[in-house]
Amino acid sequence: MASPKFRKPPQAPPSFTATPESLVKDTKDMLAGSKKITDDIVAQIAQKDATFQNVLLPMAHDENQQTLKAHILGFYQSVSTDQALRDASTEAEKLMDDFSIEAAMREDVFNLVDAVLKKGDKLDPESQRLLEKEHKAFVRNGLNIPAGPKRDRFKEIKKRLSQLGIAFSKNLNEEKGGLWFTPAELNGVPEDVLSLLKKEGDKYWLTFKYPDLFPTLKYATNSATRRKVFVANENKCNQNVPLFREAILLRDEAARLLGYPNHAAFRIEDKMAKTPKTVDDFLADLRNRLSQGGLDEIATLKKMKEEDLKSRGEDYDGRYYLWDHRFYDRMMEEKDYQLDQQLISEWFPLQTTIKGMLEIFEQIFGLVFVEIVGKDRDAVSPSGKGGDIVWHEEVQVFSVWDDEGEGGGFVGYLYLDLFPRTGKYGHAANFNLQPGFIQQNGTRRYPATALVCNFSKPTAKKPSLLKHDEVTTLFHELGHGIHDLVSRTTYSRFHGTNTVRDFVEAPSQMLENWCWTPSQLKSLSRHYSTLSSDYYEAWKEAAAAGGSDVKKPEERIPDDLIQKLIKTKNLNGALFNLRQLHFGIFDMTIHEPKDHASLEAMHISETYNELRKDISKIDGPEVFGEGNAWGNGQATFGHLMGGYDAGYYGYLSSQVYSTDMFYTVFRQNPMDPKEGRRYRHTVLEKGGSQDEMKTLVDFLGREPKTDAFYEELGLTKGTQSGASTT
Repeated sequence: MASPKFRKPPQAPPSFTATPESLVKDTKDMLAGSKKITDDIVAQIAQKDATFQNVLLPMAHDENQQTLKAHILGFYQSVSTDQALRDASTEAEKLMDDFSIEAAMREDVFNLVDAVLKKGDKLDPESQRLLEKEHKAFVRNGLNIPAGPKRDRFKEIKKRLSQLGIAFSKNLNEEKGGLWFTPAELNGVPEDVLSLLKKEGDKYWLTFKYPDLFPTLKYATNSATRRKVFVANENKCNQNVPLFREAILLRDEAARLLGYPNHAAFRIEDKMAKTPKTVDDFLADLRNRLSQGGLDEIATLKKMKEEDLKSRGEDYDGRYYLWDHRFYDRMMEEKDYQLDQQLISEWFPLQTTIKGMLEIFEQIFGLVFVEIVGKDRDAVSPSGKGGDIVWHEEVQVFSVWDDEGEGGGFVGYLYLDLFPRTGKYGHAANFNLQPGFIQQNGTRRYPATALVCNFSKPTAKKPSLLKHDEVTTLFHELGHGIHDLVSRTTYSRFHGTNTVRDFVEAPSQMLENWCWTPSQLKSLSRHYSTLSSDYYEAWKEAAAAGGSDVKKPEERIPDDLIQKLIKTKNLNGALFNLRQLHFGIFDMTIHEPKDHASLEAMHISETYNELRKDISKIDGPEVFGEGNAWGNGQATFGHLMGGYDAGYYGYLSSQVYSTDMFYTVFRQNPMDPKEGRRYRHTVLEKGGSQDEMKTLVDFLGREPKTDAFYEELGLTKGTQSGASTT
């Protein structure tokens, strides 16, 4: 790291000392204070006297102050080990959502905002954007619906949708399901995975958390086990099925009350795509290009499956199943590319990989990361107790600074919460804890951001080791964290990742390319056996027991392994992207029905599974006569209830922007500090404070193009049938 020296930051980090009682009380006090500010504005300002300074600015300052508390009040439900605190956090989120809905439908406030907009006073660009967004938000929250039963119904729908989203997320976070298996049923699953499973008698308890689920689907030789795990995982949260259905029906009804033909038209209007047709055309074109490539990849994988079953004396039925894919995709890496992901993971111990990633960000963006440990935590804690600045003892916290070339100032706080726990958010995500903004006195308020992940825990003989896809995931989420940290906006509304949804993934997706660059893979790596003599002895013992060469491994990942890894970058890439297309097309299908009656008649689970079969070309349990209601994958799909509704296409469309940026600016030299800093200041700093297309054009020097995206997928712009990306 550029500088391990601790300096006391000019702003204390947030504290995590809430109790269930204080959390709800603080929420109510915060909302009451906010309501008073708005009530006073309405009472004191007539429409003819309304200006940005006396209406919008006080509300913006209040919003800034609210976010310092609100994000953390709602964060506990995703990370706390205390059930009562998680429940209180959920209650707080309900209170905040209900308040937001009421506030967004106040006609007296809208009339003042409307008057300010109509006056047309000259404002700075970010303030003008705030005014326009605020005005549009009131309209989109029903204030163009005449007061009366229709508007009341709209408000009722908004409140119910908030409740459904919170309940859906809580069910996923609290999910504790799993299956019992014998050692024989888990044949092939790595020992370091089995060693972490709960065991009773001769059986192992396998949960649906990622560190259990993915290795089983990748390594279990027993097809029946993989099928059982896959189907059970798709049905792990069936209590969410009616919540999901109710939500999409209510979204459609609300959109029609506002005068939109469907929810997709309502949602996409203020995104980069602007219309559902643009999205549908993009997804259909990509599907058309990828379909043949997917069929070609399946044909190759089928041959591999046939040979594998034959070698084990098992019959082959000529089909390729959903629960086969991770297994044979991994086998293809090993057989055709001599790539062993377990072996590669030995060079990516979690902590040294994080250190390497932070060093990359230091070099290209001009940052310095200093981990705050021991007594230094006491020094920065407002209470003097270091334990108060984290929500769990495993959490790491860093102070982040500009390097000398960038001025040496404070940037913000970065938190890392890396391992699974009961009740914890189950995927990998970046959470803004406190945004940055300009305070009323003109000074800067600095952000705090958290990565919440679920990597395998270290054991006595091994540190936590990352598969390459986990390295990429970690770098992606850290990319969101960096976006959050280096953003420089006047208002919290536009801070960091608060961009339109079909751009928000682009900055992090672009950074994933560093995980496929030989020099960066080399710098990120360090064989775990070199970390301590105990690890070396444990590695030597495991290598000897496995019949492997016990010659001391190279400290950095060998060049031949890097080359093998890079060759697999787009291995079965058509199938990977067809899977993303399934999610995106399902999302659009349920959110743009031709009329409300057809949505009411839609069988959601059957539609989800039919589309998956039709788009991915991979068989599921339906071929055994079980029909298409065998699973409820949409009930486990947090994105569509957590803000990506009619927006999942953004993962693919933002890939167009991210690939264009990387190919155009960074492909020749990913570590170019000049371009890195230009990217930081031109793209990341802006957050959502200006139109995202302007941000892209400013950085690229032209309108974005799709050429690099199709080149990366192994397709040319003119290809209509698609091509295998292997």
